[in-house]
Amino acid sequence: MDSRTELKQELLTKIEQLKTPTDIKLGSPITDVQLKDTISQEIEQLTQKVEAQNPNLYPLCYAVNLLDGVWHLQYSTSREIRSLSKLKYGLKVGSVYQVIDLETKSFFNQAFVKHRLGLISGYVLVTATFEPAKDNGSPLPDKRLNIDFKKRYLAIETIGGVTTPQLNPFKIVPARNPRGRVPVFDITYLDETLRIGRGGDGGLYILTKSNSVAMKEFMMAEGLGKN
Repeated sequence: MDSRTELKQELLTKIEQLKTPTDIKLGSPITDVQLKDTISQEIEQLTQKVEAQNPNLYPLCYAVNLLDGVWHLQYSTSREIRSLSKLKYGLKVGSVYQVIDLETKSFFNQAFVKHRLGLISGYVLVTATFEPAKDNGSPLPDKRLNIDFKKRYLAIETIGGVTTPQLNPFKIVPARNPRGRVPVFDITYLDETLRIGRGGDGGLYILTKSNSVAMKEFMMAEGLGKN
């Protein structure tokens, strides 16, 4: 096993060990809000070591095909994901996925939410498009994506175990982009199974490639990759 593979495994094992049994059951990501500062700093330091061994330093030029597909969020320090970890009234965030469609330069982020007693389940979904950014006048893209958020969906899938198609979704609104600036996302590590990125606000995202058939079917059914 080479040093890059060992570092990857060390990072993912560390994250997995910090998850509660409920996190593991639901597929929930963890955030730095749930951790002591020393632990979150340890994850950051380990992440930087993995990033330093990125096998694709120019992912948007030479490895863009690796972005395509379903990604499962494992850890984040972003404001949006941190807020999901503080849900009240017995609600708990479950799996958070990002599904990328290179053909249409679009993606959606979907966070599943469940009540701890099974009273209700649903999701929040945000659609967006992206374009490779070209920094410093370079004719070629590097690692930065410019993001344009499109729509936000709020949905309730079940109430008391009964499906509720009339509430799926119950609200669709325009997704807000930051005023005065273009949202950006830097891909700081990318290979066949792991992606690390940092948002314009500095938020860290660590995701693993997923073979979730359900998510792929959801994307096709909703036509979200074609909008």
